[in-house]
Amino acid sequence: MGTDPTTIDPNAAAAVSGVFLVISLIFAVIGIIIMWKVNTKAGQPGWAAIIPIYNIYVWLKIAGRPGWWLVLLLIPVVNIVISLIVSIDIAKSFAKDTVFGVVGLWLFSLIGYAIIAFGGAQYRGPAALAGQQAAYRG
Repeated sequence: MGTDPTTIDPNAAAAVSGVFLVISLIFAVIGIIIMWKVNTKAGQPGWAAIIPIYNIYVWLKIAGRPGWWLVLLLIPVVNIVISLIVSIDIAKSFAKDTVFGVVGLWLFSLIGYAIIAFGGAQYRGPAALAGQQAAYRG
């Protein structure tokens, strides 16, 4: 009479869950610190990094996109395209190129935003507004 291989030891499951919880909390705190620093570099309030929904609105302001784009980020599939565009705009706002926006900010966002936050990048103003006439600014 052996043990059933399909059963899971509750103590082992609790230990694994606890490890994943601690790792998730560490990544969340690191992400908040990084976004707080990016927001302050861009002249926005750092505390906006911890307020859900409002942090995305601030992200759009840094990129120079209108606030109503927040609604577009709620639409499945459209949100992928919009987040890519905004990531490129944020990269350009910090004098980085399009490749950095796609690879650094969109694909590997924690690393890319850390480079902006703790590197020598300076905020140059909203890149999306750079080529627009005043009448079209959001």
